Amino acid sequence: MDRECIAMELPPMPYYITIGLSAFRPGEQHPSRRRLGIFDLLWVVKGTLFIGEDDRQWEVGRGQTLLLLPDRYHYPVKACETETVFYWIHFDFNGSWQQESDEKAIIAVPGRQIWANPYTIRIPQYASPPDFPLAERHLHKMLADSNQHRSAAFWNEQQLFLELLRLLEEKHPGIDVTPALRLAHRTEAYLRQHYQTQVTNSTLAEALHFHPNYIVRCMKEMYQCTPMEYLHEYRLEQAKLLLIKTEWPVAQIAEQTGFQHAPYFSNCFKQYAGISPLRFRKQYSP
Repeated sequence: MDRECIAMELPPMPYYITIGLSAFRPGEQHPSRRRLGIFDLLWVVKGTLFIGEDDRQWEVGRGQTLLLLPDRYHYPVKACETETVFYWIHFDFNGSWQQESDEKAIIAVPGRQIWANPYTIRIPQYASPPDFPLAERHLHKMLADSNQHRSAAFWNEQQLFLELLRLLEEKHPGIDVTPALRLAHRTEAYLRQHYQTQVTNSTLAEALHFHPNYIVRCMKEMYQCTPMEYLHEYRLEQAKLLLIKTEWPVAQIAEQTGFQHAPYFSNCFKQYAGISPLRFRKQYSP
């Protein structure tokens, strides 16, 4: 099984454009296209589609999906041998994306943009989703909605499209299965839940029941930072929000975000944001 996935850093969200259903008779084949400019997600419901992208080739059979990339050359490897039917979804994504091996997936640390709730979705380029029957029902509904007036179908189509992406990500066998990635996720969740308290590598190891060196190694492998670096940045991101959403004094915000001393918090904040907490707040004041 192909183990490549397409990693998309959110926000923004992928944007659904349109859906179609194509049927090829024996001897017919997928057209060649170069640099389509949008993503093309194929869902084969009957037969086998023989298709290539640059120097890679696939046989996409019933119950399988293939994601064709916007900046590549797509071409038929050979004609269909039996009747082949597949849904295709065109969607756009204006954010940062890359092709990567799922075993080497890297997760971003908290973003420096205060409005962001960063997440990286990983869509397998070639997959056999276990919930394909559910996906096929969604595809059928999306195709039916596409014949309605745009304003009536828009929200249903976008919702079903995101549900299809969720099915692909959740059921991809290479995602979220390695011990290192599982522990990194657990560490991240613990740090977010306890950032207001005094967390150390020792208390983290005691809570997660792993040696602190192993926790650090997993976090650096998956998040490219240590747990304490992650915690420090997350606390400062929370402080940004409190500076904007409340009128609390700086000392109270420091305490609420896990900093023991206000002067130390102010110094850390200035190093991180480039300005003092009070100047940061003033930027968003009327």
